[in-house]
Amino acid sequence: MLVQEFLRRSAALRPQATALVCGERRFTYERLEASANRLAGALAGKGVRRGDRVALYLDNSPECVIGIFAALKAGAAFVAISRGAKPDKLLAILNDCSASAVILDVAALGQGLLERLPEEAPSLRTVVACGGAPRPSDPLLLDFAAVQASFPDQVPAVRAIDLDLACLIYTSGTTGESKGVMCDHGNMVFAAETIARYLKHSERDVVLSVLPLAFSYGLYQLLATFAAGGTLVLEESFAFPELVLERMAREGATGFAAVPSIFARLLSMDLNGVDLSALRYLTNAAAGLPVEQVRSVRLLFPGAELYLMHGLTEVARTMYLPPDQVDARPASSGLPLDGTELWLEDEEGRRLGPGEAGELIVRGRHVMRGYWGAPELSARRFRPGALPGERVCCSGDLFYTDAQGYYYFVSRKDDMIKSRGRKVAPREAEDILYRIPGVLEAAVIGIPHPELGQAVKAFIVAPGAGLIEAAVIAHCRKHMEEFMVPRAVEFVTELPKTASGKLRRMDLR
Repeated sequence: MLVQEFLRRSAALRPQATALVCGERRFTYERLEASANRLAGALAGKGVRRGDRVALYLDNSPECVIGIFAALKAGAAFVAISRGAKPDKLLAILNDCSASAVILDVAALGQGLLERLPEEAPSLRTVVACGGAPRPSDPLLLDFAAVQASFPDQVPAVRAIDLDLACLIYTSGTTGESKGVMCDHGNMVFAAETIARYLKHSERDVVLSVLPLAFSYGLYQLLATFAAGGTLVLEESFAFPELVLERMAREGATGFAAVPSIFARLLSMDLNGVDLSALRYLTNAAAGLPVEQVRSVRLLFPGAELYLMHGLTEVARTMYLPPDQVDARPASSGLPLDGTELWLEDEEGRRLGPGEAGELIVRGRHVMRGYWGAPELSARRFRPGALPGERVCCSGDLFYTDAQGYYYFVSRKDDMIKSRGRKVAPREAEDILYRIPGVLEAAVIGIPHPELGQAVKAFIVAPGAGLIEAAVIAHCRKHMEEFMVPRAVEFVTELPKTASGKLRRMDLR
């Protein structure tokens, strides 16, 4: 099965059902399928061929969704790039993957890109402009609206298979090292169908997403929703939470995907008067939800199931905690997905038992193909598995398991703090900081210290709480071993994060 079959299948079964809501625009499955077919035909007419890469430099929008499926229908792999990326980064990605086409908005062209693209991205055969093309006579340009008005809605005759690349997801994660994760159709179909299954998606679901389609967590909201024939309500961001909540109530959203910073905003708001009674489930991924936030979210949304999930772009998802276990195990990331084998290893490659912390290794159909054009980097992350030709993913995340097999996140390997010869897991220290009344967000890092090796430093977001450093340290001394206690506390208005919501500890350092 190919990824575009999610749209085609739902369009055949439920042509007049609402597939996508974005602002005031609403698309049925039939309309979305026809629009993607038209754009696919236009791309093919401009020379886009099976195996090519088509980049999308767009905010969350109908054009971005249409572009994703159009690229796939043309036999290409799509490359969704955050609209927040600067033009130089866009050009670097276009050149890294030798993109043959890019779909962007007119505002981006107004940044001088139209003049730069022909010379600085020589692999491009076409540029699709959304919102009106400023120079329609330019041979490189296609106008999105004109394509929709003039091209037939038959899908191009392209024979792709599930081993073909479906997309590249460029991720720098928390390290700043940009790399394109190669995802084939089989990887993505397995992941999307698995996610849809454990979230119990059906055609009745209305999933509201504020997460960027350029990142794995957001992208799989789209795919898992369409896999079940449900409705996706797509927001640009969570920058205006009151408006998002109004939309959630108006559309009768049954599902909502978030990250810890979004949950922190929700927990600081007055939700009285907002009817969220239709909400069936909430999910958290990208970064672990602190235990105190887990408990607060459960109190704020008692009628909704909470799914705590772990994943990384290289495998989409690894595990989730069944909602009936959240109150009993709020610190756990759960159990392996169906069709997924997980285990923990120490630095010598020895498999570990319950209570022993080690690196999470992932085996399954969703282990991606590696990093585009980076064989050495790929070899470090993806190593040969037990069967010939098989790959497993070395996640770089440290976990331990309990006696029942539930997994608990400890730290990224690179984030572990070594102080006084002891190891400090940031997550453990941060969970204790979140117990302080008024703390919305917290992070700890290790900073150089002449005697300790590294000293623990805490960063806290607690607007209006009136906290002072001495009170925070006193709280820590009461609840932590001495080697974990922060030597310094800095109060900040926000923590630096990636566009997908992960904390950027490197920026704090």
